[in-house]
Amino acid sequence: MASSDATNIECSIRREGDEYVINGRKWWISGAASHRCKVAILMGKTNPEAATHLQQSMILVPLDTPGVTIERALPVFGYQDREGHCEITFTDVRVPASNLLGQEGGGFAIAQARLGPGRIHHCMRTLGAAERALELMCRRVVDRTAFGKPLASQGVIQTWIADGRMEIDQARLLTLYAAWLMDKVGNKAARTEISAIKVVAPNVALRVIDHAIQAHGGAGVSDDTPLAAMYAGIRTLRLADGPDEVHRMVIARRELRRFAEGDADTWTSAGDLGSAR
Repeated sequence: MASSDATNIECSIRREGDEYVINGRKWWISGAASHRCKVAILMGKTNPEAATHLQQSMILVPLDTPGVTIERALPVFGYQDREGHCEITFTDVRVPASNLLGQEGGGFAIAQARLGPGRIHHCMRTLGAAERALELMCRRVVDRTAFGKPLASQGVIQTWIADGRMEIDQARLLTLYAAWLMDKVGNKAARTEISAIKVVAPNVALRVIDHAIQAHGGAGVSDDTPLAAMYAGIRTLRLADGPDEVHRMVIARRELRRFAEGDADTWTSAGDLGSAR
């Protein structure tokens, strides 16, 4: 199940003597199709009766353990990633109790700790893709002629290029600011800015890439340019590590707290930073 609310995780991790027994199904497990991938970090529930954010734990599972089955590599908009995004089933998988990461019930905290830096990295790569798309668009329009004049002289094309330049630079500055805050005050204090860049950067990149595809015509939707694959990957990023809607919810609730301190509980709920897949 899982979803954007990480507390929905249902995979079972049950203690039996000196072992844990794991049962569940995971999908969109990045990298699992690579021959180099030997160990999974699995998150599941060790105590469904505990407090909401203390039910989950993380444990190391070698992929050659009996009961682990890689069912398939999932395509993304028709594209197969070289390292794979896999569906994996765990059926009575037994691993030593010593494979547990940290303490029982500490899985949610571990997951949250890595999300800020992970989102920064996503945004850095996304802005790089946007820059490449803008460059490809500019090169295309100065070389192509339609209706008797270069595409670059068309007002709509110039608007696309100008908007792309401005939006990329704005998104880059917001990303740098979020990174600076993380260094200065930590991930938790920079939560609003981290959520903001996770919404802004992919949406900016998608607009730039979409315009670049338009400027390329048929070539833009083919594999002759990287644009179609870039669009597919970055469109997926609006779901990975928390969908836009969850991040907007986080930003809005933190903003509202400034004006409703006495009713803070009204604007909060479990899973503010939910992002499990």
